[in-house]
Amino acid sequence: MQEPARRPGAQPAGFRLMRYFTLTTLVAFAAVAVSLFFLQRMEEDFFAQVQKEQAAFFAQAQDELARQHQEAARSSLLAVHEANHVNLSRMVANMMWTSDFGPFLASAQRIPIDGCKALQGQPLDVRRACWGEIGRRIVALPAFKALDAKAYAAMHNTTVFKIKVFDLRGVTFYSSEHGQIGEYAGENAGWRNASQGRAASELTHRDRFSAFERVVENRDLISTYVPVRAGGSDVVIGVVELYSDVTPFLEQSKAASRKFAQISTANQARIESAARANQQKVERSSHEFLAIVGGLLVLLYATSLLIVRIGQRIIDRQAREQAEAAEREQRWHREKMSTLATMAANVAHEVGNPLAVIHLLAAELPESQRDVSREMQAQSLRIARMMRQIADFATARSESAEWVDVSAMVKAVCEFLSFDWRFRGRPIEFRAGQDVPACELVPDHLNEVTMNLLQACAEEGSPMQRCDRFEVGTFLRQGRVVVSIGAHAAEGGEMPAALPAWLAQSRFEPVRRRVAEMGARLGSNGPAIEIELAQAGPPKGP
Repeated sequence: MQEPARRPGAQPAGFRLMRYFTLTTLVAFAAVAVSLFFLQRMEEDFFAQVQKEQAAFFAQAQDELARQHQEAARSSLLAVHEANHVNLSRMVANMMWTSDFGPFLASAQRIPIDGCKALQGQPLDVRRACWGEIGRRIVALPAFKALDAKAYAAMHNTTVFKIKVFDLRGVTFYSSEHGQIGEYAGENAGWRNASQGRAASELTHRDRFSAFERVVENRDLISTYVPVRAGGSDVVIGVVELYSDVTPFLEQSKAASRKFAQISTANQARIESAARANQQKVERSSHEFLAIVGGLLVLLYATSLLIVRIGQRIIDRQAREQAEAAEREQRWHREKMSTLATMAANVAHEVGNPLAVIHLLAAELPESQRDVSREMQAQSLRIARMMRQIADFATARSESAEWVDVSAMVKAVCEFLSFDWRFRGRPIEFRAGQDVPACELVPDHLNEVTMNLLQACAEEGSPMQRCDRFEVGTFLRQGRVVVSIGAHAAEGGEMPAALPAWLAQSRFEPVRRRVAEMGARLGSNGPAIEIELAQAGPPKGP
């Protein structure tokens, strides 16, 4: 793993928790509040829709019930009066058929009707005139008046308004309304059913109707076609049609239906009123819920804001402490390097003069001691060169970034640390890469990072503590200069792969921070530590 690169010299900015939290949570809480509001509105609309559908269903059910009640009343009325008509017809047949209707029917059937039936397809007036003539001939029969008087007497003061008797040809050979005698009913469905042995009834409304005693208006009538059978057999010998007035019964049924409709309307009004009341309760409850949830959200937001504000203060304090620590480290490093430079200068001055005297004295030795003289001069020059290296390395540099030769700087660090007792018996081998370009950075920062990492590698507990030598190098990779710090395992041993966890320790926080300020990356590549510097400059000249 590698630390993210930063611009050289940039200070890591503290995380602005308060700003991001305020914006993010405000948007989140607003989204939650809006979602809750619309969910509650949807719930209100859903409840209102359910109430509306229930009211519509109840109204539809009431209407259907009223319709079924009315149809049942009409069906019951038809069934009851049809049964009464069947009984009345049987009474009439028992009383008058053999003695009156039968003989009269035999006389009427002798009147031919083929001529009138042949007029099928002719104008209605022509056919009515023909059948009217048949009726007049039937009325002119001698037995008609006596039959009519007896029929009137039998039906007087009953609910029967009219009686009609048909033969099996479909001809009306008797009717209490004389104008209908002679009419042809062969095409009437009720007559056809009765002629086949089945009674048939229907409910009709007549604006004007000729009854036995008078002409009535606006009446509801039930007419029933009843088959007349020969005594003791199922043979149909004629058809009787009876008309009964059911206006009072229908009025009662209509009154009951109106009352039922009024009750249904009242119930519907109560249901709608209850639905409105329930809807108001739901809306009021929804508003209270939204108010409570809104208050809780505001309280939660305020509490979270307070907690985050405290957290932001802690973060700011830690950031200030880290910045102060970094500043102390930088100041300590500058003071250390300044002290080291002063000490190096003093040592160089104090050592330089005796070395110069020794060098001059060695030159004055006699020829017989020339080998000793050359050795003394060589060692004095070596000590002088070492003192110059120490003085040059410890010399304070500018705190601003500049283009530096990375290989030369890393080599100087390696040479300087070769005097450290921790590297005795474990030399530092430096290998400079070919054509490693210069990099723009603060020189002391690179010295500090390289020195701290090498010293940490040589300490007890380091993954490289059992190595027999350290290997430091520079090279170019993908346009970036890389400083590599590795180690060569002692004979019979191998380097552990624990560098990532070791580098993640808190003790390396100053190193990581300094690397970040350099705009570099700190990481590991196998058994080696790598510092990947910022983008390199032009290639280094020969």
